[in-house]
Amino acid sequence: MITGSKELIRDINTHLVLETIINQATISRASTAKLLGLTKATVSAIVQELINRKLVIEIGSDDTSLGRKPILLSLNKKAGYVVSIDLGVDTISALISDLAGEDCSLKQIRTPRNTSGIINEMINLIDSMKLPMDAPYGLVGITLGIHGVTIHNEVSFAPYYNLAGANLAEGLSQHFGVPIYMENEANLSVIGEKTFQYDYANIANISVHSGIGLGIIINGRLFTGYNGRAGEFGHTIVEIDGRPCPCGNLGCLEQYVSERTLLNEFARLKGLEKVDFATYSKMLDENDPIAMQIMDQFIKYMSVGINNILNAYNPEIVIINSSFTIHYPHVLQKIEDALKSKMNSYISIVPSVLQDTSILLGGACVAIKSFLGIKNLKLNNTKYQSPF
Repeated sequence: MITGSKELIRDINTHLVLETIINQATISRASTAKLLGLTKATVSAIVQELINRKLVIEIGSDDTSLGRKPILLSLNKKAGYVVSIDLGVDTISALISDLAGEDCSLKQIRTPRNTSGIINEMINLIDSMKLPMDAPYGLVGITLGIHGVTIHNEVSFAPYYNLAGANLAEGLSQHFGVPIYMENEANLSVIGEKTFQYDYANIANISVHSGIGLGIIINGRLFTGYNGRAGEFGHTIVEIDGRPCPCGNLGCLEQYVSERTLLNEFARLKGLEKVDFATYSKMLDENDPIAMQIMDQFIKYMSVGINNILNAYNPEIVIINSSFTIHYPHVLQKIEDALKSKMNSYISIVPSVLQDTSILLGGACVAIKSFLGIKNLKLNNTKYQSPF
């Protein structure tokens, strides 16, 4: 039982009622009261307040055969909107969405080589997009996904681009006047997958891009560790005295199995200057022996890495967000076949459904939850697969 001041209890109950309305999609006042164990009078008063604040709307009557038909409630998803940015090494992607992660617009630009002007690039990108004009609260927050380590809304380590001293959050906040949330891209990716697709309490989400990140959900909560460095999966050592890594170690996993590494290695072995995934994929489909060798390397090292994750965190489900598994889902079975340990216990290894938008939708979730003051968010929106 919650004890404390009446104002505190009402505030907690208000957030619980709003969270319930959102996560149930549609629900009546009576059903909300029953679900939360609150009185109907308390819920009715809170709902009226939320309606007055334009956060909840009535959307019609429930189809019941007995008695008076109850009025159904829903989140007013048009009350405000959020912006989510994926600040990638090669590209900057931006998404604008309503408070349900829907009605999205997306845009992408190249990441400038000179990062000194990156704040202005992001500001111009957002300003160039179509912003909703009729939302009562307008823009309520911006989330920034970083391919590196963040702590206290600052970048503490980013191996593949120079963001030292950039003050990204401060620069965006000064221009837009809204809260800025900075988070590691793999953490945003696992938040997106949990919110929109895989609703498990314990998830390991592996993001394979320029590096390799790991987003970890433990008992329903994002796990970031002592100072934000939990999940730096790409910097676990798989080869003693192996290849040098920008982190300072030798033999890190991402020096053997990141997409950047694999495509660069394929290009080197083929005597080419540079290869994109589409070119590699075409040659793999033609059974090119070097392309097949690269895929075998992906399977080998990814299996080693996943075995370590299973033993360290014991997740229910492992999600892999990589072009190698999205385009070749049969590879997942080969990875599972390589996991021989009797210690392993998990439900399944699956490919990302949200793919390129997992970071962006995860970022939208962070801003939405903060604005609404809720802890748990479950939405149903999987129609933004690989839009770029």
